[in-house]
Amino acid sequence: MKNRNPKGNGNGEGSTMDGPKPMTMKKKKNMNRLGGSGTGLSLQAFVNAKSTSNHYNPALIKKKKEFYKNAKYVNKYKKSLKQQNQGKNSLPSAQRTIEDENEDINGSRANNMNKKKKKNGSQSLRQVYEKQWEEKEKARMEREAAMQAKKEQREKAEAQRKVERKEMFKKTRHGQPVMKYRIQHLLQSIQGSSSASS
Repeated sequence: MKNRNPKGNGNGEGSTMDGPKPMTMKKKKNMNRLGGSGTGLSLQAFVNAKSTSNHYNPALIKKKKEFYKNAKYVNKYKKSLKQQNQGKNSLPSAQRTIEDENEDINGSRANNMNKKKKKNGSQSLRQVYEKQWEEKEKARMEREAAMQAKKEQREKAEAQRKVERKEMFKKTRHGQPVMKYRIQHLLQSIQGSSSASS
């Protein structure tokens, strides 16, 4: 294929092939990109060449997620252990040692008192719980009764509207509306508005 170049005089002189750029030009651009020639790399060029702009690393993300998940499980486990220990040992260790001495001295009397206290506490908690449950149950029943009353009232009003609508749309055999029901409706609405205003 001929390369048409305006510089050429037609006999093939001056025409150049478009090929790869000379190595010297590439070398020059690379040197300039890396911080100039003769002095080596500048600090900024070195940092730019080494750093990656893409911070997305799925392996690191997975590792972090796993770490946080494990930490969460460890915290839950510690909390559950602490709650179990509180259930068993409700008193601090210093008071427990004093009570142990009292048990040795007084025998089972102190132990029986502790059991009575626990029973009384659980009974009072049970009473409070039952009282709250009864109050909630009572409130629920009242709500259900109110909802039932509203539902019945709504159904009654809907049935009445249906009947009135049926009467209002009645027609004579010639296709004219029956005026009897329309006049009754107007009379009722006038009476209702007059009674409401006085």
